[in-house]
Amino acid sequence: MDIITLFTEFVLHLDQNINILIATFGPWTYVILFAVIFCETGLVVAPFLPGDSLLFAAGAFAALGSLDFALLFVSLAAAAIIGDTVNYWLGHYVGPKVFTKKNVRFMNKEHLERAHRFYEKYGGKTIVLARFIPIIRTFAPFVAGIGAMNYRRFIVYNILGAVAWVAVFLTGGYLFGNIQVVRDNFALVMIAIIAISFAPLAFELIRRRLKAKGKKSLKNRE
Repeated sequence: MDIITLFTEFVLHLDQNINILIATFGPWTYVILFAVIFCETGLVVAPFLPGDSLLFAAGAFAALGSLDFALLFVSLAAAAIIGDTVNYWLGHYVGPKVFTKKNVRFMNKEHLERAHRFYEKYGGKTIVLARFIPIIRTFAPFVAGIGAMNYRRFIVYNILGAVAWVAVFLTGGYLFGNIQVVRDNFALVMIAIIAISFAPLAFELIRRRLKAKGKKSLKNRE
């Protein structure tokens, strides 16, 4: 079984996997969840980690009493804030060198450029909006660091985005994760969360391609 299959199985069965974590590691589960959220938001080489679905699943276990909701909220919001902060300073110090290279090991240059376009379009609000878009949320603070966004301004958007993101998905899992139809179809719910999260990015890609195709057709007519 290759790594992609293993990762897919892990994400689609987060309910079972988090249950195993709780049974095996007890209170250390908070540390593990903190590490996952920190890595997804703080390391530009880890945009594949399941932030949205992980928060939802954790919220569902909090509703069951297996995890403490308040502790989850505080620790995971802190992980997201610290992660973006680390990512910002990485972008500030090493980002300019990355942009000048054609091939960057361990980093998808296309994802980085896409986040850069997103940042140019929405400015500082990118840090908040990007929280809800996989891949973009990992690269947005890195790009903000490259663009030398004022750190005081960045940290305000960082905190607002982190708190909103964690609150939405954690509360969503807490309120709806244990509804019978959701529990019986948890894998489908995980797929739906991922699909909805990627929808804005997919829409933007389609829009750009249609726009480019339209310009090409117009040029050919001329």
